[in-house]
Amino acid sequence: MDKRVKWSWTSALVGAASVAAATAVIIAKPKDPVIDLISVDLTSFMVKFPSVEANLLLTVHARNPNFAPAHYYPTTVSIFYDGSLLGSADIAAGSQPPWSCQVLRLPARLDGVKLAHHASRFFSDVARREMVFDAAVDLAGDARVMWWHRKFKIHVDSRVTMDPIILDVVDQENKSQLEFSYMW
Repeated sequence: MDKRVKWSWTSALVGAASVAAATAVIIAKPKDPVIDLISVDLTSFMVKFPSVEANLLLTVHARNPNFAPAHYYPTTVSIFYDGSLLGSADIAAGSQPPWSCQVLRLPARLDGVKLAHHASRFFSDVARREMVFDAAVDLAGDARVMWWHRKFKIHVDSRVTMDPIILDVVDQENKSQLEFSYMW
C-alpha cells in the first residue's frame, strides 16, 4: 500500500509554463480605454460679423488599462448639438504609457452661427440650465511590445450634459469600441 509518486521536473516546468501562458493571455487581452470630460473653460468669444465663434478648452482624463503603451495619430473630435455639427476639437499625436492616466487639454472651436439655427432649443436649454452635447472621435494608432505590434482604432461616442451658465459638466456617458489588427 505504499505508493510513491515520482517527481518529474519536466511535468513541473510544463505546468509552470502553462500557468505563465494563461496569465499572459489574460493580461494581454485588450481593454477599451476610459475617457472622461473633466471640465470646459471658455477661452474666447469672438464676434466677427456675420460669424460668431467660441473657443473652449476641454480638459479630458484618459486611462490606458492595457499592458502596452499606445502611440496615437492626430485626429479631430466632432462636437454636435441637437444633431448638427457645431464645432471640433483637435487631438495632437502622442503616446500614453501602459496602465496609466493622462490629462489632455484640447482646444475646441464652436460655430455660433450653427448654434443660431437651433435658437429656440438653445434658449430653452439655457433656461433649464441643461444642455446636451454629443461628441464622436476615431483615434488610430499602434501598440508595440518588443516584436509584437498591433494597430488599433478606437471609436468613442460621448453624450455630455452641461450647465450652460457656469460651464459645469453635470453628467456624461461614453461608449468606446476598440478594433485592432496584428502585425508581426
